[in-house]
Amino acid sequence: MLRSEIDADERMWSIPGSRTKNGEPHQVPLSDSALDILSSLEERDGSDHVFGIGERGFSGWSRAKAALDKRISEARTKNSKGKKVAPMAPWRLHDLRRSTATRMGDLGTLPHVVEAVLNHLSGSRAGVAGIYNRATYLPEKRQALDMWAAHIEALVAGKSASNVVALGAAS
Repeated sequence: MLRSEIDADERMWSIPGSRTKNGEPHQVPLSDSALDILSSLEERDGSDHVFGIGERGFSGWSRAKAALDKRISEARTKNSKGKKVAPMAPWRLHDLRRSTATRMGDLGTLPHVVEAVLNHLSGSRAGVAGIYNRATYLPEKRQALDMWAAHIEALVAGKSASNVVALGAAS
């Protein structure tokens, strides 16, 4: 994510097609929660990247995933109240996209809007329908992402039934 791609006034992250998998530009409406997080991050000298080290963007996905798995395991053990904890099923970072898409559907987001949020050109946005329907569904994407942010905030605050485990601050 580049700071130059974020318009806080419009509450929008604009990703150019040169940086998307399908080559199409992608407008990502930002929720208030996302903007709060982004505004809390210090700008990095010499880099337009929001995340990462030095001038480059984020790298080291394998190490970061291993560290996250360790934090999750520690949190699960801590929250087990002495009961034996079954090993967590293996997962990949990409599973977060699948979980988000699935839960957005559970919250009432229509499939074509979920596809638009993910910048997919499959299903209802492919073939003949995709040729004739050039809608970006921007208002619907904003509504879906605002609803998703509210859902995540409720989970973190413990106001929703879930199996989410609080991780706490990184050490």
